[in-house]
Amino acid sequence: MNAHNSVSRRSLLTGGLATGLLLAFHLPLRAAVNEPSQPADATDGKFAPNAFIRIDETGRTVLMMPQVEMGQGTYTSISMILAEELDADWAKVEVLHAPPDDKLYANPAFGLQATGGSTSIRAWWKPLRAAGASARAMLVQAAAAQWGVDPAGCTASKGEVIHAASGRKLGYGAVALAAQGQTPPKDVPVKDPKDFVLIGQSLKRLDTPDKVNGKAVYGIDAILPDMKIAVIANCPVFGGKVGKVDDSAAVKVAGVRKVVVLDDAVAVIGDHMWAAKKGLEALKIEWNEGANAAISTRDIWQNLRDASAKDGVVAKSTGDIAKALASGDKFEAAYELPFLAHASMEPINATVRVTKDSCEIWTGTQIMTRVQSEAAKAAGVPVDKVIVNQHLLGGGFGRKLEPDMVVAAVKVARQVDYPVKVIWTREEDIQHDVYRPVYRDQIAASLVDGKVSGWKYKVAGSAVLARWLPPAFQKGIDIDAIDAAVDAPYDFDNFHVEYVRAEPPAVPTGFWRGVGPNNNVFAVECAMDELARKAGKDPVEFRRSMLTKNPRALAVLNLVAEKSGWGQPLPPRVGRGVCVQPSFASFLATVVEAEIDDIGEITLRRITSVVDTGIAVNPDTVKAQIEGGLIFGLTAALYGEITIEKGRVQQSNFHDYRMMRINETPKIEVIVVKSGEAPGGIGEAGVNAGPPALRNAILAATGVTLRRLPIDRKLLAAGKKA
Repeated sequence: MNAHNSVSRRSLLTGGLATGLLLAFHLPLRAAVNEPSQPADATDGKFAPNAFIRIDETGRTVLMMPQVEMGQGTYTSISMILAEELDADWAKVEVLHAPPDDKLYANPAFGLQATGGSTSIRAWWKPLRAAGASARAMLVQAAAAQWGVDPAGCTASKGEVIHAASGRKLGYGAVALAAQGQTPPKDVPVKDPKDFVLIGQSLKRLDTPDKVNGKAVYGIDAILPDMKIAVIANCPVFGGKVGKVDDSAAVKVAGVRKVVVLDDAVAVIGDHMWAAKKGLEALKIEWNEGANAAISTRDIWQNLRDASAKDGVVAKSTGDIAKALASGDKFEAAYELPFLAHASMEPINATVRVTKDSCEIWTGTQIMTRVQSEAAKAAGVPVDKVIVNQHLLGGGFGRKLEPDMVVAAVKVARQVDYPVKVIWTREEDIQHDVYRPVYRDQIAASLVDGKVSGWKYKVAGSAVLARWLPPAFQKGIDIDAIDAAVDAPYDFDNFHVEYVRAEPPAVPTGFWRGVGPNNNVFAVECAMDELARKAGKDPVEFRRSMLTKNPRALAVLNLVAEKSGWGQPLPPRVGRGVCVQPSFASFLATVVEAEIDDIGEITLRRITSVVDTGIAVNPDTVKAQIEGGLIFGLTAALYGEITIEKGRVQQSNFHDYRMMRINETPKIEVIVVKSGEAPGGIGEAGVNAGPPALRNAILAATGVTLRRLPIDRKLLAAGKKA
């Protein structure tokens, strides 16, 4: 069928789909294999002054990306930083995935090659500017030597070296090979921000055209000669193992090639997805469920509440907290957040080819070197015999900071002599995730003269870093779990923060977009609204009175109050809620306006966010990330919860793990403050802003004090306090 050659996407959407049901269609195969990651030493015939820049004799400028692109615009923004200091011609800039190499491409924030924690721009800001400036100086030196002039009399712009006195110009391609012989200069000054040409401009993203025209290759799109498809069933109970497998019916399904039984999972390999899926459904599996078959959400919450009653490890303490809490108007509250799944739009997948002495992987991952090392263990080959081909990620959100999907695929591929693409169904993804931890945050505070005199805060929950990056877990403190708790923006003279490590039995926990500030921004900002009410003050005015030492936080609060119409009259059961947060070295103030009807249903009417993220490399990307983050976080606040019964996750797909829909999304206005400060992180800030601002809007509209997520609509309908 060649209809795809004559039917445009627009005509299909406006005509074909509007007039009937399209039952079947054909799509052309994508490129057989995505271009593999270029080895770091593949520099023949190119100017390669460092790990990040390659320029050939045509002037083609390839920038090696140390961070991955999963929709956050990193490839474009990082390219802008490099190209700015390099003075490259933006029209000739291309991007290539960097290979796995911690020595060359380790994220300065982590010490290993990983993308997460809103670190891509803020961690790479200085090293990439230095790399670009040094390369530019070498190109200028090479051109000056060719002309026999002083390099100080030369400048660079748009991929050319210019000698103003003589009017001569040389493109970077013309001096690329000569520049390779130049000695890299030391301590080359970077540009003054007033001289930026690219940084600060809302440039079009480099990855957008191919995503629109279908050329973009995600991990799930990789196609290899003779490749087969596998689907997998993990033990439904956490920690359980495979017992007996009857595959007699499965092997009779047309297209099924092999049934692979692992320790804790079973996979069926087929000629295509349908054969593998139907074969898996035909299996009869007896599971050895193990010790966790009785675990339930009730048990987990009881364990967490019991743990939170204990004293924690002190993370920060200033002033005399005991004395402060002994006087004034007392306040105590506990805030609880549930398990959450990641539910990335691109299903979990990895394509693997294993031979006797090598392993090659095609996937989209946030942590390439860990995937490489873990795959080597699973394949039984040396690390240097494992090739990881990085692809675009159809969403990561922290889920792809884990290598488990690749490890499982390697184990399956070891059993056959052809490449296998292992795909997790949505049900497997949601029911075998590495979940955002449950948290319980307790606050005790006192009010004196309308301000907080004492603030005691206790976080209880998983120590994800203790598992994921053990060196970062020191003296019983998980610095991620207390993030945005120890650096609350307010003027608290008597301030005390504790952490209680409490691991949920059996349930694996990991990073979820927004990470530590998820729970802490929610608890802090909800408590601030309750304290404002207790003090008889407007929530914005109450916060203003305690932001005298934090001018950036105060400035975004003042601006969001103005832009959102704070204080203007609203209809009955409509409220505005505010949230102020310093997180990921950015400052964000958000107002959510929401309406609650008589049966507790919520309509989001309007969201206003003001962000000071320092120098906004690409302001349009900043706005997009705040918008997306707000929707992501509000989805969780409205609907998100993973529950456990008999050791099993009860949710399975989007019918019972809901996403916010287009018609539920309100008008969102994002204002980016012009700033000369170093860039902060932005990919996760919006996630943390939405839930407390919505909760505070509900409090303003109904007087109902919610302290748990997701929002309980029965409480709103009944008008009772949580």
